[in-house]
Amino acid sequence: MLRVHFTAEDLFNVTFASEPMPLVELCMALVAAQRTDEQAVFGRWRSLVARELPGRALPLFDLLRPDGDNPEFVEPCSRSLEEGLADIRGSAPLLTPDMFHRAAARAPGSASWLRALWDLDREAWDQLDSALRVSYEVLVAPHWARIRQSFQADVAWRTRLLAAHGIKACLASTHPAADWSGTAFEVGRPPDYEVHLGGRGLILMPSPFWTGRPLLAGHPSGAHLLLYPALTPLPLSVPGPAAGALDALLGRTRAAVLQSLVQQRTTSELARDLGISLPSASEHTRTLRAAGLITTERDGKAVLHSTTALGVDLLHSGG
Repeated sequence: MLRVHFTAEDLFNVTFASEPMPLVELCMALVAAQRTDEQAVFGRWRSLVARELPGRALPLFDLLRPDGDNPEFVEPCSRSLEEGLADIRGSAPLLTPDMFHRAAARAPGSASWLRALWDLDREAWDQLDSALRVSYEVLVAPHWARIRQSFQADVAWRTRLLAAHGIKACLASTHPAADWSGTAFEVGRPPDYEVHLGGRGLILMPSPFWTGRPLLAGHPSGAHLLLYPALTPLPLSVPGPAAGALDALLGRTRAAVLQSLVQQRTTSELARDLGISLPSASEHTRTLRAAGLITTERDGKAVLHSTTALGVDLLHSGG
């Protein structure tokens, strides 16, 4: 379970990151490529990655594992690729034996390359630099406009949610298993991680690649960074100018699902009316429900979905 303890000062010191960070998004993309969840959304994208990612990038899979609980030095909070790569190089003397043993225990293959990294072998660090560069050119650079669009749309929506319903509703919307226990924010999913913010505050960062429970990391400012799945994952983001505000926020299909659920519908009816598969319809309703935009109830064997008041409000504000 993730458990984050807030002081009164922390509750007033929750902010959003100003922009996505290239190395963070790259690492999340490499993690997403190895995961097996949300296949309706990410399945085709993962198949493309498997075909297009060069062999030079493969050592990164020994360092970055599917649960996202990875060494922080390889995903610095830097504003550009070059700045981030320099920060990674600069972190080399700070790597500890404990960090190595943890990374080696999680690696799917031999730990010899990781050992060379921790031993500050120049060839190993050059290999890391090359792997990150080639991965960035395939996974992030061609899609940066869509990554920014997903990021900005999520921040815009959650800022509105924060203003209308408060910080607890805003954070609870980041994951279906998220809830509050007093002044502790909890997400009932592994791995176990507990932190006391201690007045240092929290920075929220949506990622269009990440699909798991929110992740916690340090930030150069001294605050903690909470990385969570963006409302619109990358495969659903609009590749060009969006047709409307809701398309930019949710993606065209998910916006159509929300609009359709002004009238109560089953998952099968949604799939039929919108011309999408049942798994895709289920995935869209799950995400909209987690965001508080629709509600789901059972009527015998039927599962019925309909928009909430918040969903209707979003439809009105988005035209």
